[in-house]
Amino acid sequence: MNTTIAEAMTRWRCDQYTVPHAELRDPTLAEQIMRMPAAQGQRWTREDVERLVEEREGHSPRYELVDGELLVTPGPGGRHQRIALELAVLLRDHVLRERLGEVRLGPGEVALDGESRFEPDIFVAPAIDGRRASADAPVSHPLLICEVLSRGSVRHDRITKRRAFQRHGVPDYWVIDSSAEAFEVWRPGEERATLVDDVLTWRPAGSREPFKLDVRAFFADLADDAPLA
Repeated sequence: MNTTIAEAMTRWRCDQYTVPHAELRDPTLAEQIMRMPAAQGQRWTREDVERLVEEREGHSPRYELVDGELLVTPGPGGRHQRIALELAVLLRDHVLRERLGEVRLGPGEVALDGESRFEPDIFVAPAIDGRRASADAPVSHPLLICEVLSRGSVRHDRITKRRAFQRHGVPDYWVIDSSAEAFEVWRPGEERATLVDDVLTWRPAGSREPFKLDVRAFFADLADDAPLA
């Protein structure tokens, strides 16, 4: 890691206010993404970010690398975790039944090229000849990526990461907006998302039957006062 980047990271760890241009408006709020641009024309590299990953305790914060910029996200809040977990369970049943691959959760790694690094909330690693891919190898061609919006992640989930996913041909990218109780579905080449608040249908290549989700029922079941099934 070069000196400029190391010093910037050290200052951030000690005092989040000292990093210039960081998009972390209120450090008391959970799930805020902090953007650390490369200083003085120097770019963050995979080696820089992998060193941070090795040094972190547990699974947070999440470190992602997009176009030479480091995105740092604290651990998710309770509702965020609830949505991600329940959606992953529903997707898992379908993905296994259709022999498509394996559903994984962050901080599992997606590496779309030699310079990027992502840790999505949920992603689907494709099967290799009908078998699971290596558990520890970064996934380079995910069938699906899902991100649950949080207060501080809106811009990067909807713009920064979305553009990278589209540019690299990720077939389907879902942005889950729990406030609107809707899914934003993005595909390569699209300039606008398809907003789904009724029935979400996903039919990846190689599937015999589509995955269908009743969006209204999904969010209703996840409300704080919802009865347990």
